[in-house]
Amino acid sequence: MNVAQPIDFESIFQHAPVGMCVSQNRIIQACNDDLAKMFGYQKDELLGQSFLVLYPSPDEFERTGARITPIMNAKGYYSDERIMKRANQELFWCHVSGRGLNKDNPHAAGIWTFEDLSAKRSVTAELTPREREIAALLVEGKTSKLIARQIDLSPRTVEMHRAKLMRKFNSATSSELVHKLLGIMR
Repeated sequence: MNVAQPIDFESIFQHAPVGMCVSQNRIIQACNDDLAKMFGYQKDELLGQSFLVLYPSPDEFERTGARITPIMNAKGYYSDERIMKRANQELFWCHVSGRGLNKDNPHAAGIWTFEDLSAKRSVTAELTPREREIAALLVEGKTSKLIARQIDLSPRTVEMHRAKLMRKFNSATSSELVHKLLGIMR
């Protein structure tokens, strides 16, 4: 007779094929080796650190936190692709997914996964923090009106940023810009 072995959740967490962490109030409480390696840190360097160290700027950290709160309140989880920052200051595209463990306060406690997309998509142009935020939302297929509503800007301001992105990426159309942002056209 086969006796079921207990599941070793710590081992599963540590050997997951993506970077993972557990957070409380956007402070990293536990993380696996893949997360530390992806961001260029030792694991113990990340424990007790704010997610701020993983963002290109404090402004992006604050805006992202504010943007995801209503979505996590409504859905219980959040997922996007965004530009993040390694310890050596290198910027890279990253797929981030998370679930709040407290429905009334999504930042109180959460489990997050991070997947490095740099092999598929490179950061090719110098972008401002706002351009990075808008680029990430364009890649999700959002219109200027939806982006404006989500990040509390006017549609006209979003259009101005989109136009700057099109110039920086030498794109004639919005779809060409998205293709270049996705790394399809290089």
